[in-house]
Formats: sequence, C-alpha cells, structure tokens
Amino acid sequence: MSLRRAIACRALLVSVIALASGPAGAHTGTGLAGGFNMGFAHPLTGFDHLLAMISVGLWGAVLGRPLIFALPIVFPAVMVLGAVLGMFAIPVPSIDLGIALSVLVLGACIALSVHAPVWAAAVIVGTFALCHGYAHGRELPSAADPLGYSAGFVLATGLLHVCGICVGFVNERPGGVAMTRGIGGLIGAAGVWFLVRATAS
Repeated sequence: MSLRRAIACRALLVSVIALASGPAGAHTGTGLAGGFNMGFAHPLTGFDHLLAMISVGLWGAVLGRPLIFALPIVFPAVMVLGAVLGMFAIPVPSIDLGIALSVLVLGACIALSVHAPVWAAAVIVGTFALCHGYAHGRELPSAADPLGYSAGFVLATGLLHVCGICVGFVNERPGGVAMTRGIGGLIGAAGVWFLVRATAS
C-alpha cells in the first residue's frame, strides 16, 4: 500500500502541474523551441492530450491485467511511429478529429465500463496514439535538440498514464466503480467539446 501511495503522490504532483499550466491546446503551435524541459512540459499544456493520456492509464486500470501494463506501453510506442510520420509530413487525414475522438471514446469506454478484448483495446489505443504522435511530430522543433525534446515528451506522457492508473485505484474502494465511471463521463463530455471545436474549425 505504501508503494501505491508513493505512486499516487507523484501522479498527483503531475496533475497539479498540468492543471496549473492552463487549458491551451497542445496542437496549435509549430517550430517549438527547447529540449528536454520543453518536451516534458508540452503534453501538460494541452488539455486534450492530457485527458487522453490519463484515460489510457485509467481504462487500463479498469480492464486489469495485462492491459493495465500493456496500454501504457502501446500508446507511447505507436505515438513514436505517428511522430515520425508527422516529421516527414506524410499525409494522414483527420488528425484533429482523431485527437478529439480519442478523448470522447476513451472517456466513454471508462464511463460504460467497456471490457474490450486485449487486441481490441490495443487497436483502439494504438489508433489514437498515431493521431497524437502525428500532431506532435509536425510540431517537433527542428533546430533545438529534437531528441531531448522527444525524450521529455515521452516521459511526461508515461507519467500521465501512471496518473490515470493511480486514479483507477479508486475502483478498490466502496463506491469506487461509480466514481470511476463518473470520471469517465466527465472526460467523455470534454471529448464532445473537443469534437465540436474540431469540426467547426
């Protein structure tokens, strides 16, 4: 239990930093400057990315083993592939819609306690990881330590997954399932807003 509390405290710290960073979108700028520190901070400045990352960890916690471990590995791995596609400007349609849908669908999966098979959950998470990776690959700074930036970005993404897993520990408490589903509903509602904004732009 002490290990769980330590993980939860670290995840809470990430959450506080993320909330303090404000709701600016993480996919709006190009030519970002900086190395590791900027890469680490970038996922925390976009509410859409932040919610999607937390949702991956939370849904994995709801699904249990092996997905509690697999989904936080699948997402960064496929995100790197998406980033490479973005860096080389290989056309991938409807990226903004995919990002908005990632928050909506993952939130809905948590809210509805969807127990998808391992392969289906991995495909869902991997598809959305491609969209997030592509968007950030297009924004990857070409002049200022792109490797350091990428390392910081992937590390922050992993910590957000851990944050979601820690939130999933609520399931073990009385009434925890209802609370988790409520959190998923709020995330899904935010996804609806992102989707409306993406289709209107």
